[in-house]
Amino acid sequence: MKARLFLLLLIVSSFAYAQIPVDLSGYQQKNGVTVVSRQNTLVINWPASAKETGKLVIDLAKDKPLFSSIQLTKGGRFKEIAKALDPAFVLTVGKRDLISQNGWNIFFDKTNKLPHTSYAVALSKRDASVQSHGSRTVIRVSDIKAATFSGAIEITVYNGSPLVNIAVVMATEVDSTAILYDAGLTSKLPNWKTIAWSDTDGKMQSVPADLNQLNKAQAVKYRTIIGAGPTGSLAVFPAPHQYFYPLDEAFNLDFTWYGTKYRSLVPDFGIGIRQDLMGDKRWVPWVNAPPKTRQRLNFFCLLSTDTPDKALNEVKRFTHNDKYPVVPGYKTMSSHFHNEYVMKVLLAEKPVPEVPNFVNVFKNTGVDIVHLAEFHYTAHPKGPDDQRLLELKTLHDMCKRWSDKDFLLLPGEEPNEFFGGHWLSFFPKPVYWIMSRKPEMPFVMDDPTYGKVYRIGDKTDMLKLLEAENGLAWTAHARTKGSTGFPDKYKDEEFYKSDRFFGAAWKNIPADLSEPRLSRRVLDLMDDMANWGLKKHVIAEADLFSIEPENEMYAHLNVNYLQLDKLPDYNKGWQPVLDVMQQGKFFVSTGEVLLPTFTVNGKGAGDSLTLARDGKATIMVDMDWTFPLTFAEIISGDGKQVFRERIDLTNTLPFGKQKFTFNTNLKGKKWVRLEVWDAAVNGAFTQQMWVKE
Repeated sequence: MKARLFLLLLIVSSFAYAQIPVDLSGYQQKNGVTVVSRQNTLVINWPASAKETGKLVIDLAKDKPLFSSIQLTKGGRFKEIAKALDPAFVLTVGKRDLISQNGWNIFFDKTNKLPHTSYAVALSKRDASVQSHGSRTVIRVSDIKAATFSGAIEITVYNGSPLVNIAVVMATEVDSTAILYDAGLTSKLPNWKTIAWSDTDGKMQSVPADLNQLNKAQAVKYRTIIGAGPTGSLAVFPAPHQYFYPLDEAFNLDFTWYGTKYRSLVPDFGIGIRQDLMGDKRWVPWVNAPPKTRQRLNFFCLLSTDTPDKALNEVKRFTHNDKYPVVPGYKTMSSHFHNEYVMKVLLAEKPVPEVPNFVNVFKNTGVDIVHLAEFHYTAHPKGPDDQRLLELKTLHDMCKRWSDKDFLLLPGEEPNEFFGGHWLSFFPKPVYWIMSRKPEMPFVMDDPTYGKVYRIGDKTDMLKLLEAENGLAWTAHARTKGSTGFPDKYKDEEFYKSDRFFGAAWKNIPADLSEPRLSRRVLDLMDDMANWGLKKHVIAEADLFSIEPENEMYAHLNVNYLQLDKLPDYNKGWQPVLDVMQQGKFFVSTGEVLLPTFTVNGKGAGDSLTLARDGKATIMVDMDWTFPLTFAEIISGDGKQVFRERIDLTNTLPFGKQKFTFNTNLKGKKWVRLEVWDAAVNGAFTQQMWVKE
């Protein structure tokens, strides 16, 4: 009997400590990266900088924390930043409405109010592999399981930075699924002494790392929480834009956490990132997870041998301190803000500060030009005349008051009349117009107080107004929200074919963590419009309501870099802004990837290009980036089809500037453009270059 019991214990023990197979066939010993596999331990060393080396000690034993040790050198000697850590992921699975609107492009969904369940993601440690991808090394450990989702965990280290990405990559067979995830690092006995972060005023805060502290959601600035000990700091933060599902408000919803028993699913003490299931309590669409798509639920860690404030400064470099950097020859523009300051403050006769919060927020974020979308169901677009004209006058005066030589606040509306769907208007100077005209009323009249006033009764009138005042219009949130089905439904209309109809606007709707790009919805439309044969363009839009300093603005923002040497004087009008837009002489960016120059055979974006008979073309582009780049894509079309040529950029290191030359062939093509995306799915894209026969 004792012999049988001993044999049984031996078998169980052997199974528990069995050697986990490790596949190193995809690993290439180069660029200073070394990988050693021995007795269920993987040791990965990589050059974290010219002077530093990072080290991960990964334990593949089934009953041990995955990260046995995380280290970084200082003065040539390794310092243990953290030890005995497990990655923790909580997956929340809900139901996507694919029927009532437009399938996976839906925004008006309230997944938070439908049945949903949260699961702790479980790792079984069945096998592992190491692969080299350019300047990065990926360690993959299987299996991962949560509800109907399964996959593996992937750990990526990046040459040239003490940056680590931890992801669970999972898929489900179930249709109509929407998800959210929370993530972080946990330990039964962490070697952190304090937990630190920047509050929303930008001041560093810290608390003792109390193992008895029940989990607490924490509002922070820069989306980062830090565990710190005597030998250094470990900062945890999400992808700055991809992680945040689209909402109408950019409220700071306590996007980090620390403590024990996180959501009653993660027992050990930890720190991490989180999403609010309720969102802004308006429309809450969560994240798409179509069947069989490999959803990449991930977060970043940055290792530092220094104090938390110094570690946070290194994190902030990846987003230029959450500020759009100055690029010589360009001015930044952001569009589509329903701040409603006119109706809620100025005409409500509330106290008005010398400079409102929203103006300071834009200036502090590096936005030079703000195009508003006021009066969004709050005002009197169709009159009475005295109210409508007073509202416009107040809007124009507000913009004039807070514009200066370094900042332009420009009037704009989302009229949503006449054309169909939702659209924005933009005039190069103050224009007075009323969105109602009876047959006996004139199209334009002279008002003794306001001067020229237009009355608009239909789409023909609206086009006449745009032509008369040299204005532009474009589809807001195309193919989703209130523009579901547009601009496709009016692409053959006279107003759409006019050069006064600019095109469409781009924002990350919907969210989908399997995509290597943001908002394929509008990027696809951009290509469709080009193949329709019309020279339309796409600008970035934010589509946000309240703008306050405590908000998480940067995650929800994007900008247009317009080719302008200086800002126009508000008093003289801002026609140069509209000219650059209409000519397509700008690029769109989330802020981390910049494209200061882009030419095809010497011609720039928005220009026309005549090719030689062989169709050969040389693309030259200057790139400036923070996170290491992943790929560029040359996208072209022949009027019917779209063609894609992907260029691997995984050899790039973080924080780079380089001129790239790509040779391609555009024979038979009618247009071409370029996109560039990085390891955190931040990106930038140019406007089209038009190819002549």
